[in-house]
Amino acid sequence: MKSIISFFILGLLTSSCIEIVDDISMNADGSGTFKYNINLSASKVKLNSVLALDSLEGKKVPSRDEIKGRINHFIYALEQKNGISNVFVESDLDNYIVKMSCDFKSVRILQDAITSTLQEELKEAPSIVNEENDWLSWTGDSFIRSIPDFTIKKTKELKPEEINLLKQGNYICITRFNKPVKECSNANALIAKNNLAVMLKTNAYSLTQNLNLLENTIYLSPIKP
Repeated sequence: MKSIISFFILGLLTSSCIEIVDDISMNADGSGTFKYNINLSASKVKLNSVLALDSLEGKKVPSRDEIKGRINHFIYALEQKNGISNVFVESDLDNYIVKMSCDFKSVRILQDAITSTLQEELKEAPSIVNEENDWLSWTGDSFIRSIPDFTIKKTKELKPEEINLLKQGNYICITRFNKPVKECSNANALIAKNNLAVMLKTNAYSLTQNLNLLENTIYLSPIKP
């Protein structure tokens, strides 16, 4: 395994108890803050057993020091991208929790930075990350979110027994704004009481069966709160 991303894919394949929180806060000028948290703490006993192995399914299992090194390398690579700043990571590898955040000048810059960093990290399979795939779009009055193409490709590689392990895992998608949300295209989207945030939640298994579950167009009111 060549990257921290691969390690947490390993976590997905060996655990049913995973929570991912994908959180974007947008400013009026199109800049914002991106937060991405992965929590595998409920499966720490199983993951400790995995880390005790030399290999799993023919792939080398990294040590904790190697995982820390890969996290640092990933963050360093992201920090070098133009338009990305204040990159921060907090990792608790005793409980298998990683929290990452960064500021971005535009969602296009954020998308391109993540794409190019993943391409550098996933050198063994660069074709899995498509530079032309758009999963974020901002007009000032609307915001579109969908599933990245590389996530779709990776999901298609999962075996049926691996997919079944994800039934208790949660994926939470949050988008925050500084003016009110008027409506959303996704019927499952929940608008906060103050109308300044939208949340979509699904379990990881359902997401593998229908990758459109988190697709959402959020329309904003021109009136500030």
